[in-house]
Amino acid sequence: MSETSLSRSAIFSARPTLRLGGQPDERLGTLMTALRMEESEGGMSTLELHLVGWVANGDGKAELAFDGNSTLKLGAEIAVYSGDEATPREIFKGLVSALEMVCNYGSPPELVVLAEDGLTAARRGRRSKVYADMSPADVVKAVADGLGLTAGVSGLAAPVSTWAQLNETDLGFLRRLLARFDADLQVVGRQLQVAPRQDASRGSIDLTLYSQLARVRVCADLAHQATAVSIAGWNAREGSAVQGEASSLANAGPGRGKSGLAWAKDVFGARPEHLSTPAVASAAEARAVAEAALDQRARRFVRAEGLAEGNAQLRVGASVRLSGISPQFDNSFYVVQACHLFDMKQGYRTEFSAECAWLAG
Repeated sequence: MSETSLSRSAIFSARPTLRLGGQPDERLGTLMTALRMEESEGGMSTLELHLVGWVANGDGKAELAFDGNSTLKLGAEIAVYSGDEATPREIFKGLVSALEMVCNYGSPPELVVLAEDGLTAARRGRRSKVYADMSPADVVKAVADGLGLTAGVSGLAAPVSTWAQLNETDLGFLRRLLARFDADLQVVGRQLQVAPRQDASRGSIDLTLYSQLARVRVCADLAHQATAVSIAGWNAREGSAVQGEASSLANAGPGRGKSGLAWAKDVFGARPEHLSTPAVASAAEARAVAEAALDQRARRFVRAEGLAEGNAQLRVGASVRLSGISPQFDNSFYVVQACHLFDMKQGYRTEFSAECAWLAG
């Protein structure tokens, strides 16, 4: 196995580049001293950008780099591109939501820029709303339309039912709804992308310990593993009870070896779990929710937290193959959290968290 190349060139600049209002901004890029972009499952990426607040003018004196008339202002669109500076890849696009000036004696002022991606409107305010006779995909499209986003939905055409948003933000409501069916959401530009976990894929990356993978911590933990999940509900239209159960993995994700479910059976025997929530109205829905709950627990059996060389492809939804650790833990993992970092001391690097349902070896 060979690692994914970070660049076609042996020597390249990995300094992130910035765009303001869709245009490259040389001043922003030159004055940037640190950057932090975080993303995780469930959507909502955030950016923290540190800039030197002073620049030299033509008289050999210093002046504020960004004043009240600057294009860098609240509500401005900002984008970050990383990777090889010759062929950068967009890792963030959003709106500036906060500006902070930090002044310390003996050093130039620093401007800190905070921004959020296209889901910023989805987390503001709460509402109660009923979506009647709609599939989960229809609900996603309706919410996206209300947020001014286009929707790219894979699957989720069933079940058709009535869904209630009760004093929740749009983001919180979508996360709760999609968790029932083991689906995730992310925003790319102005598109809300939603897909079940088995259909979500943002590429594959190979990382080797002490090469591009600087450090890693891997833990196989049986504490939350179950051998079966069941749920019961009530069909109000037919006046009958419904129930569903899952005792095998439907979507365990990437990897190979022995599953946490199998390990739990061997170590503890039968460990069934019954869900008291959420509410289900049909046998098909009950089984889907039970399967999703069992798969979600199973995928968290082995968790990896690592630090790699800055890699713009290391994103939530990507599959990362780790090697050089040990026969047990060398495996393929699904990335559930990524943090892209840059500063003047350590350069560009990426922290990530990933999960796998299997213990190899």
